[in-house]
Amino acid sequence: MSNEQNISIKTTTCYMCACRCGINVHLKDGRIKYIEGNPDHPVNKGVLCAKGSAGIMQHYSPARLTSPLKRVGPRGSGEFEEISWDEAMDIATEKLRTVREKDPKRLAFFTGRDQSQALTGWFSAKFGTHNYAAHGGFCSVNMAAAGLYTIGGSFWEFGEPDWHATKYFMMFGVAEDHDSNPIKKGIGTIKSRKGTKYVSVNPVQSGYAAIADEWLGIRPGTDGLFIGALIAELLKAEKIDWDFLIRYTNSPWLVIDSPGTPYHGLFVRNGSGEPMCY
Repeated sequence: MSNEQNISIKTTTCYMCACRCGINVHLKDGRIKYIEGNPDHPVNKGVLCAKGSAGIMQHYSPARLTSPLKRVGPRGSGEFEEISWDEAMDIATEKLRTVREKDPKRLAFFTGRDQSQALTGWFSAKFGTHNYAAHGGFCSVNMAAAGLYTIGGSFWEFGEPDWHATKYFMMFGVAEDHDSNPIKKGIGTIKSRKGTKYVSVNPVQSGYAAIADEWLGIRPGTDGLFIGALIAELLKAEKIDWDFLIRYTNSPWLVIDSPGTPYHGLFVRNGSGEPMCY
């Protein structure tokens, strides 16, 4: 709390991009006056970009929804009325109950950005459906999938890379305007330590790639082939931590081997939709 009357500072997290920087929000009479970086936050150490500072515009945007809306006109007419949260929950509960009683797999839903994928996955499993997707299906799905199968969730939900312990860092096509503050600080930490190496895999040698110890100018669209080749070499050299794969990843899950069918490459599941293991 500030010394000035009616002025307070709230500590929270910035959601203007995937960085999840710590911020201090200054309020006067309950309204946001300005936003600054939190120097005590481990991700950004007080640094805040223009997007983070502009969070006040998002908070007070006239287009922001402040209560549930119920459609009262024909679909596409744009006619809605505000309803209470209790009424909205009652409507959703009744509709979901009807679906679950008939066939849970009939439920399919899509969540927007900044929705916890770990939570939606848990809800889907409990409800009885695997027909769900999120913003990550179109943006950063590769990182989200890797995070879910290794640390239990996407990296922006459960923390940043361990820069101080990293010895070999590979960056695939990260743009300078996305996840900028933590990446810049992390690269600085790596390059300041002896015995580390930073490799940038990017078709263009600019920004982050320009300061890398090694730049791999990969052909666009061949990232998967390149990573697959790396995995193959690691397998040949027996440099794989099998115990970790067995305990903490989906490595033991069986995969359908049926070329030419729509199921080829998908996980084998039982009648309840649960994955089958080797």
